[in-house]
Amino acid sequence: MSQSSVEKLQEFLAQLPPKSQALLMREFERAIERGDDATVANFVLGELRKIVRQPSSDAAPRTDDPARVIFAPLEQFLVENVPSIRPGQIRRSSLAPLWLWLTRDGMPTEAKAFQEALAKGGSDLDHTIRAMQLAVADKFMAVLAPSTHRERILGRIGAPNVIEDMPSIAAVLRVREALDTLGMRLPGHLRVFGEPQIASASNALNIPSLQKPQTLPFALSVVMRRLAAPWQIVRLGISVAGSDDEVRVAGTPYGVAVTMAIQDLSRVVGELRNDIRRGQLKTISDHLKTLYDSVRGLRTELDIRSDSMWGRQLSAIRAEISNALQSEIDGVPGRVRRLLRQRPDKDITANSRIDPTEVDETAALIDFVAICRNYASELAINEVTLRAYSDLQQYIEKATETLVDSLRGSDPKAKAFRRMQVQAAIRFCDVMFGPDYASLMRRSAEMADVVERKPSRAG
Repeated sequence: MSQSSVEKLQEFLAQLPPKSQALLMREFERAIERGDDATVANFVLGELRKIVRQPSSDAAPRTDDPARVIFAPLEQFLVENVPSIRPGQIRRSSLAPLWLWLTRDGMPTEAKAFQEALAKGGSDLDHTIRAMQLAVADKFMAVLAPSTHRERILGRIGAPNVIEDMPSIAAVLRVREALDTLGMRLPGHLRVFGEPQIASASNALNIPSLQKPQTLPFALSVVMRRLAAPWQIVRLGISVAGSDDEVRVAGTPYGVAVTMAIQDLSRVVGELRNDIRRGQLKTISDHLKTLYDSVRGLRTELDIRSDSMWGRQLSAIRAEISNALQSEIDGVPGRVRRLLRQRPDKDITANSRIDPTEVDETAALIDFVAICRNYASELAINEVTLRAYSDLQQYIEKATETLVDSLRGSDPKAKAFRRMQVQAAIRFCDVMFGPDYASLMRRSAEMADVVERKPSRAG
C-alpha cells in the first residue's frame, strides 16, 4: 500500500467507535485462525493494535473514555459471558466496577487529573497514561494486601469475581511493555508448531517479568492466540520439562499451559452443548473437529494417567461431550421414520402435508450424525453413533425405494402427499449417500410418476 493509503486506513480505523475496533480485531483474528489469507488480516490487525495500545505522542486522544485507555493492555485477555475463567483470562465485566471504585474512593484525585490530561492531550500523553496504569496496578495490590480494613474495602469494590480479577489486572498492567515485546517477536499466525517454532516461542518468552507465576499465563495466552491449534501450547511445557510425563510437566512453571488447554476444551464443550440446544447445527462440525483434534492431541502427546487431575478432567470432558450428543443422535432415526413412514392411502387426506422446515431440520440432523461418526472414536460416542448411522443408511435406502414404488399405484388423492415424501427421501439420500445416488432416485421417481399418469391420460 502507498503511504497515503496507509494514512487513510489509519484515519478510518482511529475514527471507529471502541466497540467497532474490538469487533473488527476479533473478526480478523478469527479469519487468521481459520487459515484464510493472513496478509491483509495481519496488516490491519497491526494498525488496530497500534491505535488501541500505543497512542501517538503528538495526536489528540482517540477516546474520551479514560477507563478504556487505562485498561487497553487487557483487551486481548478479556472474555465475556463465560461461567468461569482460566489462567490468562480476565472478565470484561470486572473493569467497569473497578474504574468506578478508583474514581470514587480508590484514587479520585489522580483519576480526575488523568481525565483532564487525557482531554488536553500533548506530547507527554503516553507517559501520563503509563504512569497512571502503574499507579492503578500498585493501588490494586495495596488493597489486596492483608490489613485490618481489607474486607471492608473489598466489599465496596464489587462482587467476588471482580476481586478475583484484580491481581491479574495489576499483573498485566505492570508488564505491558514486556507483553508488547512478546507480541512483536512472535509471528502473526503459527500454522505449524514444531520444534523450530517451539524454540522461537521459548526464546520470545524468555523475559524475566513474564516468567512470574502471575504473568506467565498471560504470556502463554499471547502465544495461544497465534496458534492454528491452541491446544498445542502444551508442547512448550513438554519442551521445558524434557519429557511427556505429566508429573514432570506439572512440576515446571509451564504446567499451567496444560491446564489452560484443558479448560479451553471445557469452554468449547459448553458452546457445543448450547448450539445443540438452540438447534444451531452449522457450527457443530467446527466444534467437534476442535474437540477431536484437541483431545486426541493431548492424549497422544502427554502421558496422562487416568487417575490424575488432568486425566480426570479429560475424562469428564469426554463424558460431557457424549452426554450432549447421545440424546440428539438417538432421536434422528425416529424423526426420519416419522417423515418417510409408508401410510395406507385411507390415512392420507387432501390436507396431508410435510413441513419443509422439518425436512430441512432432519436433513441437517442426518448430516450431524455423519459428522459425529467421523469423530466418534475419540469423543466416547462410537457405539451410539455407529448404531444410528447404520440404522439411517438401511432405513433411508429401503424407504426411498418403497416410496418411489408407491407412486406407481397410489390413490390419486394420496399422490400429492406421496410426492412430498419422495422429495424428502431424496433430500435425505443426498445427505447420506451423495448427489449421484440422489440423482438416480430422482430419475426413478420421475419415471414411476410418468408411468402412472399415461394410462389416465389415454383413458
